[in-house]
Amino acid sequence: MKQYISSQLLQTAQQLRDRVITLRPFPEETLKSLREYYRIGLTYSSNALEGNSLTESETKVVIEDGLTIEGKPLRDMYEAVGHARAYDYIHTLSTNKPLEEADILELHRLFYEKIDSEKAGHYRNVPVFISGSQYAVTPPAKVESEMRKFVKWFNDNENKLPTPEFAALAHKKFVFIHPFVDGNGRVARLILNLALLRGEYTIALIPAILRHEYVQSLELAHKNPSIFVDFIAERIIATQMDLLRLLNNDGVNGGVNGGVNGGVNLEVLIFETIQNSPGINAPAIADQIKKSLRTTQRYLKTLSDANRIEFRGAPKKGGYYIL
Repeated sequence: MKQYISSQLLQTAQQLRDRVITLRPFPEETLKSLREYYRIGLTYSSNALEGNSLTESETKVVIEDGLTIEGKPLRDMYEAVGHARAYDYIHTLSTNKPLEEADILELHRLFYEKIDSEKAGHYRNVPVFISGSQYAVTPPAKVESEMRKFVKWFNDNENKLPTPEFAALAHKKFVFIHPFVDGNGRVARLILNLALLRGEYTIALIPAILRHEYVQSLELAHKNPSIFVDFIAERIIATQMDLLRLLNNDGVNGGVNGGVNGGVNLEVLIFETIQNSPGINAPAIADQIKKSLRTTQRYLKTLSDANRIEFRGAPKKGGYYIL
């Protein structure tokens, strides 16, 4: 069977997973904190990829406190609450019992119910298109049969392929079917993370600042799945490294209770800081994220080179803006 994942990336991912496993079992309080940490982190990042306007701290307030955010669309808050419910559900599926179609329909129902109760948990019966893609998705008449094939493939290959590769391919196959009218990306990333949990990996986050690379690698996967599989492997590695830093610094409980940002990738934290304060300069960003100016400037350059932010104005009086 052809292997799509880079051997080096696979080895690194497996080594990091094994390091996390050696730290288990976690104390009950730590386990609870980690569950909540990723509940907020995955909900925020997955929704942000689709254009949801809530920040990570706003997502936390909506989910945990049940509050609405003034000036933000009601739908954005429904997406946060719905995704958190679907996230909770994947943990009930994280044993090795076979996946069923009903499980996928329930994931979509939980996510989409407050948005459109009639379409939630039901396959589409109309054509849909992926914006910016040159490839068509499965026609409505074939969605049910393709989903049956998908579930069979999932159960047949889960223990045959390396988990990072299997999880990425499951995401790819599901998105190419696009079985629902809306919410396919969110459900695909939940299935990706379900596969990772079942393989004893931690949740993998794809920050919104990597949206271009994410979408591009998925498009290229039509001809070369390795590109997307390696992209996902890199995200698995990055998230596991963040987890190990949290655990080594004993920062899990403090990071979650203090506002989620403790172990989030610095690029994400800087991006959100600029998003919340357009025109902010590098020294002010460094002060907010509690990092040195030199470190902050290095990450700002990475974000600028990736065309995620830009500097506007005079060198001494200007600031950074989201593109």
